[in-house]
Amino acid sequence: MDNPLESWDPRQERTLLEQVLAAGIELKPGDRVRLRPRHNGGDIFDIALRGRIATIAAIEQDFENRIHLAVTVDDDPGSDLGLDGKPGHRFFFSPDEVEVVGDDEGNGEQSS
Repeated sequence: MDNPLESWDPRQERTLLEQVLAAGIELKPGDRVRLRPRHNGGDIFDIALRGRIATIAAIEQDFENRIHLAVTVDDDPGSDLGLDGKPGHRFFFSPDEVEVVGDDEGNGEQSS
């Protein structure tokens, strides 16, 4: 008998959304945002990515109906891998952990 987990791909079962509203602002894939993790301290990724500019690659809804923004960090030389869904170059934040940046903001500089 075949093992059903061998053919299971969680990416095929995820719900992708075209947009989400956060604090009255529409967020959609392709938008550039500044990362603002909620927890001071947090884990190493919260510390390392705080204030960085990222691009929303996808908006996903999990099995508990929570919304997650999958982002790639703009100055990551491997950001194209994140766009392909590869781990290590794709990070997840809730909509309230980002702020939209203007076209003239975030040209490679980091802010905290």
